[in-house]
Amino acid sequence: MAGRIEDYALIGDMQTAALVCRDGTVDWLCLPRFDSHAIFAGLLGTEEHGFWRLGPAGSPDAPPPAADRRTYRGDSLILESEWDTPRGTVRVIDFMPPREGAAPQLIRIVEGVSGRVPVQSTLRMRFSYGRVVPWVHRHDGRTVAVAGPDSVWFDTTAETYGESLTTYTDFTVSPGDRITFTLSWQPSHHAPPGMPEPEQQLEATEEFWREWVDHCTYHGPYREAVIRSLITLKALTYAPTGGIVAAPTTSLPEEIGGVRNWDYRYTWLRDAAITLSSLLRTGYREEARAWREWLLRAVAGDPENLQIMYGIAGERELGEAELDWLPGYENSSPVRVGNGAANQLQLDVYGEVTEALHLAHMTGLARNDYASLLQLKLIRYLEDHWDEPDEGIWEVRGPRRHFVHSKVMAWVAVDRTIKLIESGDANGPLEKWRQLREDIHRDVCERGYDKERNTFTQSYGSKELDAALLLIPQMGFLPPDDKRVIGTIEAIQRELSTSDGFILRYPTDGSNEGVDGLPGDEGAFLACSFWMADDLAMIGRVDEARKLFEKLLALRNDLGLLAEEWDSRLQRQVGNFPQAFSHVPLIDTALRLTASGAYAG
Repeated sequence: MAGRIEDYALIGDMQTAALVCRDGTVDWLCLPRFDSHAIFAGLLGTEEHGFWRLGPAGSPDAPPPAADRRTYRGDSLILESEWDTPRGTVRVIDFMPPREGAAPQLIRIVEGVSGRVPVQSTLRMRFSYGRVVPWVHRHDGRTVAVAGPDSVWFDTTAETYGESLTTYTDFTVSPGDRITFTLSWQPSHHAPPGMPEPEQQLEATEEFWREWVDHCTYHGPYREAVIRSLITLKALTYAPTGGIVAAPTTSLPEEIGGVRNWDYRYTWLRDAAITLSSLLRTGYREEARAWREWLLRAVAGDPENLQIMYGIAGERELGEAELDWLPGYENSSPVRVGNGAANQLQLDVYGEVTEALHLAHMTGLARNDYASLLQLKLIRYLEDHWDEPDEGIWEVRGPRRHFVHSKVMAWVAVDRTIKLIESGDANGPLEKWRQLREDIHRDVCERGYDKERNTFTQSYGSKELDAALLLIPQMGFLPPDDKRVIGTIEAIQRELSTSDGFILRYPTDGSNEGVDGLPGDEGAFLACSFWMADDLAMIGRVDEARKLFEKLLALRNDLGLLAEEWDSRLQRQVGNFPQAFSHVPLIDTALRLTASGAYAG
């Protein structure tokens, strides 16, 4: 059985990622890309679907022991786990070196710390999300697993043996001993990858992260949390193209045992745009430039049909399918790959993309004429479509509505484009678009605002609330001291707060089909809770904002990682993990609270 979501650590190479549990088990790894088929899918099934456990040898009848300590080595993505056993202490170092054209590698180094500790490696590779048992054989003294187009090469300084379609290694370490293991992926029709050099790769990986973190311009009181979030966002970036995945996993449930299980291994324009914003404001201009180039390639030739998400290289076809041979995380089924929401109409995306391009322009990123042309084309599309219903920010699978947040973000798109024209860096029908901006603003205030309750609502004519309304002051649609903004914040606190003070996205209806067209409930959405902290700070309730922010920080696992949501009833993280859409607002709120001086001490 897989561990709790928060029991996992992330390692990665900016092209794919692995999740390592507290007991030393790699339960998730897709090769060679984030969106490739998994060779370890135990996270969504059982050990029969693939895993790699490395740690102290234990009793065959007892579960493997969890590490007594684990941490990332400094500000890096190098994981160190330590076990104290009756016979001594052993350390396992896990990492994936940045590739720079080489084969993707997962490297594990076992180090003796004290005493003499028996250790076992249990490697069960299952390709195609656990469905295919590869042909495992020896080739020039190396172990290789082959299935169809894929091959995985296993190299170690210890002796191995095979049993029950599993590769085992048993050995004992004393102080100073270092036993290395490397998994390398290669297309099966290629020559074998070069022999790994684990120790040199470890040194190079540590140096890579040290140099990258040195570019961070944030030095405030929440630096530890901000740095870990930035490293996580960097790890979710697909280096060859600049695309940013929302999370490295699929189908980790928003409700344990429920059906709200989605594939997040793609680039949502919304998530990537807000990630770009956080990177720019903390000194990472190169990542911002790479994402802008990815965006221009992804939408090239067809900006009028902007998708809400693309593949990490800009692919448009992300057809959704269910893997019925996987029972799902804690029996949360179905397990899905691909994402049918890619073809939804979500008008807010135009605003997020335009805001990202505007911020890049304002922070001095070198001008790109096609970026300005794209922005103008997006506004011309919105001229004719802003007043249509859509599926909204949360990708509802029910009927389209006139979502207030979508209209607000359409206003943002027009507003930022007007500013671009006013700066002299683009040409467009300025007066016409000023009138369009005014029309959208008036429409939202007249049709999306409930005067009796003094709150904006989720959609025109509805009574439901939506936490996305918290972005109204942050986007500059209305000033923070506007009574309608304050009323909306307070209404969301009353109606969308959980028992422990975190914020739901919108109301759900248990076993019945709710506003999103799905049965079941979900946890508190962590991004929305950070937005609430931001808003509280903006309206002057800074002590309340700081307390909420620090409660949110306490939800991170021991390595500083957050999933998408928090289940207040079960007191555990839920949803895909780690989630960019949680770590980005963490950074944003830290910056706002630091600027306001609203922090303890």
